Amino acid sequence: MILELRDVSCGYAKNKPVLKNITFTLQDGEICALLGPNGVGKTTLFKTILNLIKPLSGQVCIDGSDITKWTTKRRSRYMAYVAQAHVPSFPYLVKDIAMLGRMGQTSAVGQPSRKDYEIVEQALEDVGIRHLRDAVYTEISGGERQLLMIARALAQEPKILIMDEPTANLDYGNMIVVMKCIRNLARNGLCIIFTTHMPDQAFMCHAKTAVLFRNAPMVFGDAHRVITEENLYKAYNTDIEVLEVLDAEGNPIRLCTPGFSHRQENER
Repeated sequence: MILELRDVSCGYAKNKPVLKNITFTLQDGEICALLGPNGVGKTTLFKTILNLIKPLSGQVCIDGSDITKWTTKRRSRYMAYVAQAHVPSFPYLVKDIAMLGRMGQTSAVGQPSRKDYEIVEQALEDVGIRHLRDAVYTEISGGERQLLMIARALAQEPKILIMDEPTANLDYGNMIVVMKCIRNLARNGLCIIFTTHMPDQAFMCHAKTAVLFRNAPMVFGDAHRVITEENLYKAYNTDIEVLEVLDAEGNPIRLCTPGFSHRQENER
């Protein structure tokens, strides 16, 4: 599977595109992290990829086919969406929430089949919460709820998983759990696109990275090439240092940390 954005401009009014000339390609097993300040257009880009809004120009293609010509059912077999973490309103069981991901594969009045139950069980296993299948949704932790939302999306059996800030409002431990889950799913062949305000997460996932700017063309490439101090300052208008350190096994890793304002010091 190949997802291509071909010179896509997107937005809500023809003469006022939010993003212009977005071009990149992703394949099975690849992860793409979208970085950029609030309001730059990350959600708008998601909506365009999901065909919730049409591109103002350009094409979103899967295996060379323009998805704007696809039926909703066909798109649902290729793409699934995971929204930001939220607090549930009703005390459904975990397995019932995950089963909602199968709705597009059954009729409006149809009962889940044996295959549907098997797919849901596997989705819960894939994200590591099968042991919670009979737990009450409102009583599990925030991190577990986010993993459940991923499992529900996986129950669609998509080839592309699109995630809007999957670790928003999670504590550090649960953030690590979710990021490990994302890496494992990609190793199993899933293509994943997620937004984040933490550049470190792109390094954690060895992700392709798209950095969106307010008044400049997007940059896209491997995280180690694209996430630079210059690009982060250009995106967020603040000094962020990119450090290379060694992990416990002596392997080099990169991380981001607030930097001293060398620009301001030089101006003085």
